[in-house]
Amino acid sequence: MEQNIVLQARGISKSFPGVKALQHVDFTLRRGEIHALMGENGAGKSTLIKVLTGVYTRDEGTVFLDGVAKDVAIRSPQDAQNAGISTVYQEITLCPNLTVAENMFIGRDKKLLVSHKERERKADEILGRLNIPARAAQQLGKCSLAVQQMIAIARAVDMQCKVLILDEPTSSLDDNEVEMLFTLMRRLRGEGVGIIFVTHFLEQVYAVCDRITVLRNGELVGEYEIQNLPAVELVSKMMGKELDDVTGMEKRELAPEDGETPVYNAEGLSSANGVRPFDFRIRAGEVNGFSGLLGSGRSESVRAIFGADKVTGGTVTIEGKPVKVKNPIDAMRGGIGYLPEDRKDDGIIADLSVRDNIILALQVLRGMGHPIPKAEAEKFADEYIKALSIKTASADTPVGSLSGGNQQKVILARWLLTHPKYLILDEPTRGIDVGTKTEIQRLVLKLAEEGMSVTFISSEIEEMLRTCSRLIVMRDRKIVGELKGSELTQDEVMRTIAGRSE
Repeated sequence: MEQNIVLQARGISKSFPGVKALQHVDFTLRRGEIHALMGENGAGKSTLIKVLTGVYTRDEGTVFLDGVAKDVAIRSPQDAQNAGISTVYQEITLCPNLTVAENMFIGRDKKLLVSHKERERKADEILGRLNIPARAAQQLGKCSLAVQQMIAIARAVDMQCKVLILDEPTSSLDDNEVEMLFTLMRRLRGEGVGIIFVTHFLEQVYAVCDRITVLRNGELVGEYEIQNLPAVELVSKMMGKELDDVTGMEKRELAPEDGETPVYNAEGLSSANGVRPFDFRIRAGEVNGFSGLLGSGRSESVRAIFGADKVTGGTVTIEGKPVKVKNPIDAMRGGIGYLPEDRKDDGIIADLSVRDNIILALQVLRGMGHPIPKAEAEKFADEYIKALSIKTASADTPVGSLSGGNQQKVILARWLLTHPKYLILDEPTRGIDVGTKTEIQRLVLKLAEEGMSVTFISSEIEEMLRTCSRLIVMRDRKIVGELKGSELTQDEVMRTIAGRSE
């Protein structure tokens, strides 16, 4: 075993009921390197991190530390910390009402630091050594998010960590704050700390990392030195798609716009969810889509369009008329429907019946003071259960007992009942069987043929290419390209996502 290896995991497997989250995964971290752990949603990144930090117990495999070929038992986060493995998560887990010094030493052995002044003295010493712009005596909540992240890192470093895991630490930071964090990461790399960096931002990987390990579907794709893996190849490995693999794709084309008024048009739209201001339009009968890796800003963009997140700027017109979309009710009144990415938390109300879930949006539009009569509700439910072939014992069945595909159809029925001009579908086919996927894709094309505007988002490029006449490509929460016509190929999508021509 190489002497400069600080952590080595071999053959790590972890299963949950019905799911093999990790299958014989290897991972090697060296001293003084920043190592990116990359993969799409469900790739196994979080599970591997939780195994290494003792949140989960591995089913199979071994973990070695400091180049010693002896399996280390890590059964709890405390075991990981004792072994020199520390984690800083995306969400700050410190106490904003306490001082910086109190946060740095909370839960530590009080015998080590007997006085308040001694804690502040040592905290200032650590902050100075790491060049963190904070004072030990100031309240943590008054520091920026970036500085709070850095203080969490300083706490981990002072606890003699050899392995520092940073799980999406930059997701809430602006460009200047990201660079501050990178400066600290480089300083720690120079001191010999091994850093595992989990992120969805490709540009950040190439700005700060030395190596990349890619996981896909719980399996190891490979480990690569950064200079040997161009961004476009990284995207290909994460998605499991080879460049130029475009067999069987059906493209949907529209005639030139010829000055027609878009059904929906936004200029400089921004919201509190961190997406950069963007322009967007969609025509009657068009199916377009937002493409990009998980975390690129796809879902955040359509949430801004629907007013699901607080809108902070921009102008919107619907069929040429200026409107204010400050919340979902405004969007619904403007003729917009939205099937969210997370159907269980944001879509269905599991304990309510299929019927009540179907009529929900229409009831909101009519107002709670004007309840839909039972006979009308039954008519609507029966009509859409039949039209969408929803498999349910009856309209009274709790929607939570239906399969994922049928739950998705219920949410579709909810919006179709409002007769929207513009329908947004965010991952409508995720986690459902192939037959239902095909049904939904055909329905999307049929709705477009009838004149409805549809935005379709999917992690599967094939679906996007089959259904969309135009793709808006996103990377790092901003639009980086727009593809249509002959440009709609997997090759071109991946190259645009990567942002490089290699």
